[in-house]
Amino acid sequence: MPTAAESSILLVQAARQHDTHAWNDLLKQHERPLYVYVAGFIGSASQAFDVVQESFESAVRNVGNLRDDAKFASWLFGIAHQKCIQHWRRKQRSEAVFADQGGEDMPCPEGVEFEDPFSLLVRRESERAFLACVDRLPESQRVIVLLRILEEFSLQEIADITGVPLGTVKSRLHHATRALRASLKPDPSNK
Repeated sequence: MPTAAESSILLVQAARQHDTHAWNDLLKQHERPLYVYVAGFIGSASQAFDVVQESFESAVRNVGNLRDDAKFASWLFGIAHQKCIQHWRRKQRSEAVFADQGGEDMPCPEGVEFEDPFSLLVRRESERAFLACVDRLPESQRVIVLLRILEEFSLQEIADITGVPLGTVKSRLHHATRALRASLKPDPSNK
């Protein structure tokens, strides 16, 4: 029986041969993590669906350019990263021309149901607090945090996805981690 990594490589190879079932399986496998990353990057849950769809369409068109089938996930996230930057630039141009229409609130992501409702509530509150702190980071640091912590990419994969040197990725992650620790530290005056 093939390992998960081998199964993923087999799916990519089948997708290269225009196997729609393979593409559907790849979509199912990567859709949620990609959506979480994109929504966190652009800050709009509804627009994230469009960016994820554009990313998969681009992947289907350009799968022939993928050099290493084992790196499909980081390649796909790289495409999504570029789509997010394009979306952000379009948004900036649009806001310069038109009045700001306001942002949308990102809904709380659906998680695993717990038997204890109190535990679920505490977990969701913690997620919201963490994501709110991540949202306050500069974009360059926020991207690194989302890819590292939420998507669990290696630092080298993040460098490949974002197109910045590995040392820069490490530095941004370090500064983001310090900022997150400071913002998540309990306030002693609230006792």
